[in-house]
Amino acid sequence: MTNDARRGHGAADFRPPVPQSVEIAGPVGALEARLEDPVPTGGAHAVLGVVCHPHPLHGGTLQNKVVHTCARAMQEAGAATVRFNFRGVGRSAGRYDAGAGELDDALAVVDWARRRFQCDALWLAGFSFGAAVALQAAVRGARPRRLVTIAPPVGRIITEPVARPDCAWLIVQGDRDELVDVEAVRRWASEFEPAPELLVVADAEHFFHGKLIELRAGLVRFLRGPD
Repeated sequence: MTNDARRGHGAADFRPPVPQSVEIAGPVGALEARLEDPVPTGGAHAVLGVVCHPHPLHGGTLQNKVVHTCARAMQEAGAATVRFNFRGVGRSAGRYDAGAGELDDALAVVDWARRRFQCDALWLAGFSFGAAVALQAAVRGARPRRLVTIAPPVGRIITEPVARPDCAWLIVQGDRDELVDVEAVRRWASEFEPAPELLVVADAEHFFHGKLIELRAGLVRFLRGPD
């Protein structure tokens, strides 16, 4: 991918695109989603982004602030994005399926987005539960160029060994996260070869309250980096 494709806009002058409500055909019915495309009408897409939200049983939706921030960072770096609700959340059909069905949802959204934007290059991200889903999707057919896992639930949902995704990978973790232990994440990340990039956000708790600007800046830096 060229530098021009990644350049996007600076944070000061970036104007986010207007969200479009769409329905995506999922494995058990329609999935509610928001499409946001910074590319001018008729322009070619160099990359697309898909973001997975936190736990469906604990208030996680596509409107989560961390999910929203991640999508904004992708748009600023030049990607059209899709945020979506897993099965059983909002207007998405189906019921919670303990991660297995949600993985199928994520893969269906990735396939839809590739067709919609006529683009194969993918940035895949997830927050908390969504980070676990995104990680599984990355090694089960999604083929992302870049993977972002924010507050991956190591020791809670991620309890078994997982293959390292064959792509650039950023882990973001707050050092005051009350749900995910930062040291457990450090140890987990160090087990992979090559090691993923780890960004520890000082004084950030699980939902990054007061730290979203810092989170967004770190994501943009990673997304604009070399392949």
